[in-house]
Amino acid sequence: MKKQILLPKYAALLEQMGENIKLARKRRKLTAIQVAERAGIARSTLYLVEKGDSSVAMGAYFNVLRVLGLQNDFLKLAADDEMGRKLQDLDLL
Repeated sequence: MKKQILLPKYAALLEQMGENIKLARKRRKLTAIQVAERAGIARSTLYLVEKGDSSVAMGAYFNVLRVLGLQNDFLKLAADDEMGRKLQDLDLL
């Protein structure tokens, strides 16, 4: 499998998302082992999720969010496609 290469500013976005997930777990007073087991992933994979690692499958991120009750946050990804709407509007002229 090929490793994803990200520019530093984009890697920082993933790292922030991982930190947000970690904080959500801690607010719920759940251990890493509990979340990993409930998400059906290895503890080491949860560690990578909480670090915002780009090599982790999107499904693993989703399952962790589901365990935390944040699965609807997944729907926010690409929900506000401002650039796409502008391009579409230009094509309508």
